[in-house]
Amino acid sequence: MNKKESVIILLADDDPDDRMLTKDAFEENKLKNELHFVEDGEQLMDYLKKRGKYNDDNAPRPGLILLDLNMPRKDGREALSEIKSDPDLKRIPVIVLTTSKADGDIIKSYDLGVNSFITKPVTFESLVQVTSKLGHYWFEIVNLPQ
Repeated sequence: MNKKESVIILLADDDPDDRMLTKDAFEENKLKNELHFVEDGEQLMDYLKKRGKYNDDNAPRPGLILLDLNMPRKDGREALSEIKSDPDLKRIPVIVLTTSKADGDIIKSYDLGVNSFITKPVTFESLVQVTSKLGHYWFEIVNLPQ
């Protein structure tokens, strides 16, 4: 199995259209990564800690998390803080993928330990380009912890 196929991606985003478009963009780039979805920060933490409906079969450990900041129940900032302060989770790379362009959100995300901050593209074509570059960088160039 090559690196591209071995990395599981977990996307935390409350917008069903954004989840579908991101999935379509990964498919357009022929990225073979297994993609899992959660809808808010509470579900994200349940997935990562295998609580509630999430167990080993339906919640494999992700090699990369794509995180929206503005979600209900627990927002991405709170979830990021929890992930990066947990010794079992802190090595999972987290990429913020959000509509925000606010300097405060960018600074706060990096202060909390985010690995990259990307503002969501407004067109599908731009999203395809971003996911292509993400795939190339994170799955072909970077060595990720196992």
